[in-house]
Amino acid sequence: MEKIIESSDKLVKNTSTDFIRYLAGTINWKNRLIAIKGARGTGKTTLMLQHIKQNFTPGKEVVYISLDDLYFSTNTLTGFTDEFVKDGGKFLFIDEVHKYSNWSQEIKNIYDQYPGLHIVFTGSSLLEIYKGFGDLSRRAVSYDLHGLSFREFVDMEMNISLPVLTLEEIITDHRVIAGNISGRIIPIAELKKYMTYGYYPYFKEGIEEYDLKLLNIINLIIESDLPAICSIEFSSILKLKKLLWFLANSVPYSPNIQKLSDQIETTRPTALQYIDYLRRSALLNLLRPAGQGNSYMSKPEKIFLQNTNLMYAIAPATINTGNLRETFFFNQLNTTCSVSSAKKGDFTVNEKYVFEIGGRNKDFTQIRNVENSFLVIDNLETGMNNRIPLWIFGLMY
Repeated sequence: MEKIIESSDKLVKNTSTDFIRYLAGTINWKNRLIAIKGARGTGKTTLMLQHIKQNFTPGKEVVYISLDDLYFSTNTLTGFTDEFVKDGGKFLFIDEVHKYSNWSQEIKNIYDQYPGLHIVFTGSSLLEIYKGFGDLSRRAVSYDLHGLSFREFVDMEMNISLPVLTLEEIITDHRVIAGNISGRIIPIAELKKYMTYGYYPYFKEGIEEYDLKLLNIINLIIESDLPAICSIEFSSILKLKKLLWFLANSVPYSPNIQKLSDQIETTRPTALQYIDYLRRSALLNLLRPAGQGNSYMSKPEKIFLQNTNLMYAIAPATINTGNLRETFFFNQLNTTCSVSSAKKGDFTVNEKYVFEIGGRNKDFTQIRNVENSFLVIDNLETGMNNRIPLWIFGLMY
């Protein structure tokens, strides 16, 4: 246990607090049990270590552990926690819970057994904390950490802090906002960088090998995280990779599920299940009609890759400018808003606003006479009235 404490202190000490993710300020850290879910590479570990560094002094009260540590191959989380609490421990930060077979049941037991202990744990976006014997729904407060917004990318790359905007602020004041920001950055140039390599914080480690690292992350999600959480077999892993590759070269894809199932040599229900796995893994975004929900048995209207960086990493040869624009818009708004399909236009947001995405020559033909409708225009620095620059929608978190 002493080595675990020593390793924790060293990790915290070496963690930079120069840039803090958006989620840190929205978490109520006073809750006794906090779950932070997110895709690989989005910064969950760093978020926890930064919180420890900013709010605790090194000592016996706080510790960071990762359940993929070899220590936990022969030692239980329950046993470690018992020793930690008896030695004065009060704050337990647990990483990679999905790598530990009985994580939900043991965390539930620990929470009930040690009422003075505060627990924060992270895991894959695939995690469902509300199922099984270790149902934590009445105990844990759950947060989702998404990849960098365009706003965060600018802050991280240029050390320029931009405001967080609501959708209503963008619709009402986009011209004034764009005028204020355009004097500080060149938004169109920065957006192109962001679409290529700006969604995952590790771009700061170097952009030359960014795509390779992202492909490695995708492989880890499919080969390691999915089998650990969803109990899929090796043959399914190969089919999931084939499905992702096919979709990456087809997005935005209006799915023919029977054709998809034939492509990967499986049944229709299994193909729908695989699509849902990839959605929960934060590799796909599914566009559905309003009110349909996320039941995997209901066919989505369109399938997108979850972010534009995935397009450059998986299928750079088939990238289409229109697809990039729509993928960016869907990705940025899907974090804070309800996004659904539209009868006219590309997207309905919060069941109220309709948006059509396009280039500078796009007109209102497709959304003429549609109430609360707007054009979202790429390669436009400052808009006017119902013509809004695409880049400004990247400032919503």
